[in-house]
Amino acid sequence: MHALVTNDDGIDSPGLAVLARAALDAGYEVTVAAPAQEASGSSASLAGAGYDGRLELEPKLAPGLPDGVRSLAVSATPALIVFAASYGALGPRPDLILSGVNLGPNTGNSVLHSGTVGAAMSGTMLGIPSAAFSLGAFRPQHWETAEHVAHHVLGWMVRTPLDGRTVNVNVPDVPVSELRGLRQAPLASFGVVQGSVVEAGERLVVMRYEAVDEPSEPESDAGWLTRCWATATLLRAPVADDGLAVPPL
Repeated sequence: MHALVTNDDGIDSPGLAVLARAALDAGYEVTVAAPAQEASGSSASLAGAGYDGRLELEPKLAPGLPDGVRSLAVSATPALIVFAASYGALGPRPDLILSGVNLGPNTGNSVLHSGTVGAAMSGTMLGIPSAAFSLGAFRPQHWETAEHVAHHVLGWMVRTPLDGRTVNVNVPDVPVSELRGLRQAPLASFGVVQGSVVEAGERLVVMRYEAVDEPSEPESDAGWLTRCWATATLLRAPVADDGLAVPPL
């Protein structure tokens, strides 16, 4: 059994080692393949291949990786890395995709834009059980809490048919002793990070992104996360909705 660990923060993120250890402990052989540069916000983009279809691979150890884990920096988005791996480009086709652990939360409908979630959803669409993990701070201190939750979720995943669902997990950046537990939660309307336009001119727009201290939907993934609960949300896409009829032409 083989697991691929990737992310959108890049090969230098310590979150890769967290998921690599969890997969090793679950009995998987592990390959780490992450973007050579940060690819946050890339969603499920397949960018990175050259005009001739080439992907640049560079052996490079992610920080804190256990001995013996193959680790590659790839000049591509995480979704393209998953796509290539599913066709055997990086070794055996993975039996599991783990994406993250992301720096900062991926909650609400804004998961649409997340490269971390996009990579996991791409894996699911290629028929590989996949999960995305995020830690609820942009400068996390408590990686051990993310690893604790990842062990629990991975143990559930290996014995549960997901039937085309992607698991999206968010973990509060608190010590394990302060973690209140894990809840399955719906997506918030947006997330714990909101964007706004602070300046707009003829040739320049300035955007600002700020964390929301108190989400307006306390029963959502964003709401539970701010109250020290880890959350798990099952995502399914793309899904055709025939609830509204389009007039024929």
